[in-house]
Amino acid sequence: MDILIRLLVSTGFALLLTAVASLVLHLVFRAIGRRERWAVALSRRTKHPTRTMLLVASLWAAFASSVPHAEAYGWRGTVSHVFLVATIGVGTWLACALAVFLESLGLHKYRVDVPDNRVARRIHTQVLILRRLTVAVLVIIGVGAILLTFPGVEAAGASVLASAGLISVIAGLAAQSTLGNVFAGMQLAFSGSIRVDDVVVVEQQWGRIEEITLTYVVVHLWDDRRFVLPSTYFTSTPFENWTRTGSELLGAVEFDLDWRVSPADMRAELDRILATSTIWDQRVKVLQVTDAVSGLVRVRILVSAPDAGGLFDLRCYVREEMVEWIQRTHPDALPIQRVQLSEPNAPTPRRPRSAEEDSSLFREGDERSALFTGPMQTAHVPRSEQ
Repeated sequence: MDILIRLLVSTGFALLLTAVASLVLHLVFRAIGRRERWAVALSRRTKHPTRTMLLVASLWAAFASSVPHAEAYGWRGTVSHVFLVATIGVGTWLACALAVFLESLGLHKYRVDVPDNRVARRIHTQVLILRRLTVAVLVIIGVGAILLTFPGVEAAGASVLASAGLISVIAGLAAQSTLGNVFAGMQLAFSGSIRVDDVVVVEQQWGRIEEITLTYVVVHLWDDRRFVLPSTYFTSTPFENWTRTGSELLGAVEFDLDWRVSPADMRAELDRILATSTIWDQRVKVLQVTDAVSGLVRVRILVSAPDAGGLFDLRCYVREEMVEWIQRTHPDALPIQRVQLSEPNAPTPRRPRSAEEDSSLFREGDERSALFTGPMQTAHVPRSEQ
């Protein structure tokens, strides 16, 4: 009964101490956060694991000081082992939160919401991969530390090491694709072939790189679908990266028009259209006749924009304005299919042939046919010659 009372008192004191320590830490970080932004981020990131760590440590200390080492309390070792496992787990959680905070702190000065953000996107991609790798390593270390607290793990380690060769071969064959994706993800992070927010075309789908993990890449398509691809896809399959070295792009708008179109007038109208556009970056403005066969003239307009989304809108805008201008001012330039209609020639009547013409035409034929249809003549040979 005394043990129970001491345990309850110690537990209450531990809870009170945890509350006071949490309040003090909150006030300290709040005071620092008024001058430093990193203190606010650190407090928000580590608030829950820190309080949980303080609670577990306080309860463990209260239990250890209340229950003595005696044979009558054989369950003390089991409860202490549970507290040890909980402490290791919460400590791993806190270490992961601190690692994520430090990596986020390094990304603070690399903004991706600015026009020229190629370097920032590369840094973000690498840090995200390192973050996931760090968390995975910390979790593995935490799980290993928990397993080492069990008495039978050391004895089982010898047999595991004895068969390590066979196990490694089996594990390598079983996890071949997974390990390949992991190494491919690390390669993507540091090679710079793709970065977060890059504009890519994969499997004839246009979208942006939304997330890069150790095993897969998420592409946010233009219609808000998500295309999930394994990391090995981007290391073994050709794809288009529209923002590899910069976000500026060129786009073409083509028209098939009648030969009566005036390229000079179209060029002047293009100048007016682009002058009123806020998307055009004033780098490229070209109008050329690229083909003139089969009764039509092909006019190509080449314009530039600061990014892929703006380029698509600019092409649509130029196309709509130019179509309306042609319909309004140059309707004769609209494409026309020319068809020539003609009456078929009347057949020439055939002149009947006379009997003489027919006999003269077929006389030779009659004589030759008589050789085969007339009586056959035989030659008589004298007996003296036989």
